[in-house]
Amino acid sequence: MTLPDNWLFLKQFTKARIALGRHGVSLPTKEILNFSLSHAQARDAVHQPFNSDKIQGELHAMGLSTLTVHSCVKDQEEYLRRPDLGRKLNQESIKNLQEAYQKPFDLIIIIGDGLSSYAVDRQAVGVIRALLPYLEKLNIQLGPIILAHQARVALGDQIGSILHAKSIAMLIGERPGLSSADSLGIYMTWQPDNTRNDADRNCISNVRPEGLKHDLAAFKLAWLLEQSFIKQISGVRLKDESDNTALSDTIKPLYIS
Repeated sequence: MTLPDNWLFLKQFTKARIALGRHGVSLPTKEILNFSLSHAQARDAVHQPFNSDKIQGELHAMGLSTLTVHSCVKDQEEYLRRPDLGRKLNQESIKNLQEAYQKPFDLIIIIGDGLSSYAVDRQAVGVIRALLPYLEKLNIQLGPIILAHQARVALGDQIGSILHAKSIAMLIGERPGLSSADSLGIYMTWQPDNTRNDADRNCISNVRPEGLKHDLAAFKLAWLLEQSFIKQISGVRLKDESDNTALSDTIKPLYIS
């Protein structure tokens, strides 16, 4: 007699590995193969090259200007071993930024490959497209979109400092999990410079179709930007209360939940 598995109906609500079943004392072969596939996809996401040319073309089609920069990292192996080098621009990139843009901007968006260029390829342009109407409503002047190769989150602080930006938003591939190799993170910082640390940034994570969808991620970022410009703060001092629509007369969801 086969007993019903009371966990099975919960699988429809999550991508997490639950209700895997068993054969004797082992997992079913199907689940072992699925685990191996997810592990391979996570590894591929880390090592997949950043196709910034493709993203650049999509952004140009939207009427946005771009500039490509590189960190001090020489290759992917060094990127994984030396996080510190991923937080600094190489000299050529510093020079290009200084020469290309002289005037300050309200907001600089940086797209960095991070630990999953696959996530960036799938999510970044969609988030920016959803964000643009909010920026227009807030009258926030958007500077060029910076495409950063082999970047860590803190690289955005140096970029924002060079461009004298009031704020930055770093869109970067998150460390891939075994069910979320395409997850994007967004880090917003007010008045970026090299003294900033993790406590100075607001993070919006798990941006992907199965997690936080593009429209909702853009709304949350716009809400944080509005509050950041009003209060001139970010990070642990600025709480995400975007679900309380009474706190803003300007930023209301442009999407239908």
